[in-house]
Amino acid sequence: MLGTYYYHEIIRRTIIAFGTLFNNIEIKHKTQSGDAYSSVKVPIAYGPTEKFLARLEQRPDPRQRVGITLPRLAFEMDSIAYDNQRKVSTMQTFKAFTTDGSKARKVFMPVPYNLGFKLYAMTQYNEDSLQIIEQILPFFQPSFNLTVDLVKAIGEKRDIPMVLENVSFQDNYDSGMEEKRVIIYTLDFTAKTYLFGPVADNSEGIIKKVQVDYATDTANRTAASRQLRYVAEPRATKDYNDDVVSKLAEDITAGQRKFLVTDVSSLVVDSYIAIGDEMMYIKEINANKLTVRRGEDRTSAISHTNNDPINAVNDADDALIEMGDDFGFTEYRYDFDDGKVFSPTKGVDV
Repeated sequence: MLGTYYYHEIIRRTIIAFGTLFNNIEIKHKTQSGDAYSSVKVPIAYGPTEKFLARLEQRPDPRQRVGITLPRLAFEMDSIAYDNQRKVSTMQTFKAFTTDGSKARKVFMPVPYNLGFKLYAMTQYNEDSLQIIEQILPFFQPSFNLTVDLVKAIGEKRDIPMVLENVSFQDNYDSGMEEKRVIIYTLDFTAKTYLFGPVADNSEGIIKKVQVDYATDTANRTAASRQLRYVAEPRATKDYNDDVVSKLAEDITAGQRKFLVTDVSSLVVDSYIAIGDEMMYIKEINANKLTVRRGEDRTSAISHTNNDPINAVNDADDALIEMGDDFGFTEYRYDFDDGKVFSPTKGVDV
């Protein structure tokens, strides 16, 4: 009833990210003079404390009774709860793209959930426990942000706060002589993550054109014809396809606005060109000499040398604008007196 199958592995990724936080904890034992004579990297595994206290993980044979190897870290997820304080409208959507940028995707806003974790530090000696705890607590004030790749299909990465809620410990030192002493520190955490629903292909893609029609007959808005039209389309502010259309025929300085080129057959007045990282606007073409505006689109006017390639920045580059790129706009204005109305379904004036 709920719809199409999907699985983003968000909870699994969050569990792995949480465990990775504590996979480089060490303890050192020192002599009375303060020299370290042993260093132990504390192993960590997923599971409750009872699992490790009952049987050594490396010796799973239940017929053999063995003592657990200490020190050891263990963790487990013990709760999932909806967080209404971070609630947003679930009907809102946003557009995202696949990691290679080839497809647009339609994604509903994620739902906030809190994942509860418990981290157990099990040691035989109190000094070992204190070394472990002091390597963890200073980083949580009370939270530590961890970047998690939540939805790999669209490259959705978010900073997930790992909040330290409580610290407690227990020590079985008052048990009988036949029982091995185990000190257990328990740290309670809350991971404030987000769960995403299905990610659908978006047939609309990127908006490449905006059109606004103005009508002066406000008394009959449904039948009023347009008198003025404004159109805006994205314009590339750099060269994407390395289409070398000409070359410089001389050295030019940063302030020079007229210069010679080898070929003007593919150059057009009122268009843009790129020489290196500098954008220029062609104002005039006279034989093989160009008159330009320098340093367009927030680029800097710099000197160039003879034979430097010239790239045309035109419609072909506009079609290659990628998500996240800076771009400009090409604007058009049209005046009409033919009494027609634009039909959105047909895409033409009728």
